[in-house]
Amino acid sequence: MAPALSTLLLTFNILAAASVVAESKPDGLAPEHPHITPSPTLQGGVTRTVKHRRGILDDIKGNVNSVLSDLGSNVPSYVASGVPNFFQGFPDGDGVRQSLGLDDSQISASYGNWTDQGWNLRFRGNVYKQPNIDQEKLDDLANIFLIDTSVEELPPDQAAQARNLTASIFVLQQDDANVTFSLQPAPTAGASGEQGGGGAVTPNGGSQEIDFPNPTTAQGDFDDFVQIQSNGLAAGNSTSDIQRLNVYAQGSNIGNSTSYLVPPTGLSIISDIDDILRITKIYQPKEGLLNSFARPFVQWMNMPDIYANWSRSIPDFHFHYLTTTPEQVTRNYMDFIYKTYPGGSFDTRPLNFSDVEATLSIRKYLLVKIFETFPERKFILVADTSNSDVMKAYPQMATKFPGQVRCIFLRNTSATDPGDRFPYDTSGFKDLDKNSYMFFKVADDLTNLDIQNGQCLNASVPQNLTFGYQGLPFGINLGGGGDSEGAGSRASIVNLWLVGSLVVGGAVIAALL
Repeated sequence: MAPALSTLLLTFNILAAASVVAESKPDGLAPEHPHITPSPTLQGGVTRTVKHRRGILDDIKGNVNSVLSDLGSNVPSYVASGVPNFFQGFPDGDGVRQSLGLDDSQISASYGNWTDQGWNLRFRGNVYKQPNIDQEKLDDLANIFLIDTSVEELPPDQAAQARNLTASIFVLQQDDANVTFSLQPAPTAGASGEQGGGGAVTPNGGSQEIDFPNPTTAQGDFDDFVQIQSNGLAAGNSTSDIQRLNVYAQGSNIGNSTSYLVPPTGLSIISDIDDILRITKIYQPKEGLLNSFARPFVQWMNMPDIYANWSRSIPDFHFHYLTTTPEQVTRNYMDFIYKTYPGGSFDTRPLNFSDVEATLSIRKYLLVKIFETFPERKFILVADTSNSDVMKAYPQMATKFPGQVRCIFLRNTSATDPGDRFPYDTSGFKDLDKNSYMFFKVADDLTNLDIQNGQCLNASVPQNLTFGYQGLPFGINLGGGGDSEGAGSRASIVNLWLVGSLVVGGAVIAALL
């Protein structure tokens, strides 16, 4: 996905939630001794940004500043950190705080790992207050994120969703708050037609209360692993079952989620969501914003059938959904996944990863943490080619963690949707086993593959990788492999593409150099 555009769109995808994810020490874990992992610190390089001609982000920044100036007091920059590095410098002060409601908490589907000390569950979320914003002001704020339309012009259900999402963005996180959780066995999680909703079981025990050891940060976040009591839970070194626990934040009516205790060995899938599990069209600003901000979520093709079949046919298959959408706006994502796909854990972008550079690094960061937390598990990676960070991070995981990546599946969005004019870079796959990944066009390309035993390639699906930039205008591709046209110098091809994008009316100009 082109970075600057993804920064805009993925930020405003749904109602507020926070996520609990398993992450590990930056220097990794030895396979035989997984450890409790610390809170996140950003590491690694930053990918180059993609710039689009419309100036949408600058417009949004200016409009939001104008609308919020009427609130009459200062709102912290993280109030609207959904568009990272563009919503900055908002006012904050006593005026807004005096009109706030009660505290609330949000947590999301998490997972825990087994160590020599027992089960450790990561609790991650946010404590916030909701400003008292009247509907007229809320509509003004919501209209900022709509192109060529307004809340007043939307159908009633879409207008309501736009207002709810806007309200979830403009909240005040609460620092120095203490959080207590209740854990209970979870009977079900997810849909897809399979009994129980996913490859997990309801444990015989696990009920307990947990006082989170630290107060919330300045951004209202809580984030750490906590060792939990067994209380009837099966030990991770004696079972292959994935055990479900419901997690409730005390004193909150929406602070609840389902957590998954994942054994050290087995098979997990890490799946992106936008334009692979649901239709987002994140590469088309107007459609992407409407599909994320107002319209109901719609599945992409028959991917629910694909995932349901995997859930039913592969024993103890752990589903993990990773989106770089900020955690405070992910409740609609979780609701959609649990109604449409097998239940599973979630990774989202923490609030402290709130600028553009962090957004472009966060996917790799979260992937590394999962792999280090479960050094003996095997992974299936699924996403689409419109994610520039995926195109780098997925092959890097196969290189950095040899033997752990079982298959990589990428939907070729530019080959199936003429609205996607972003080029994608396949150079990272050049040194990988060509049978370990597949670029596909339709969901049915994934049928009848024995992914449990490493069958990743459907022989009937042409690959045509050039191991360079592909999907350029006029059928031009870069690189030395496959049937590529125009494998000349990068500079000349980039110049041609920039001109071509103007000719064909492309929505975005990317910096490929």
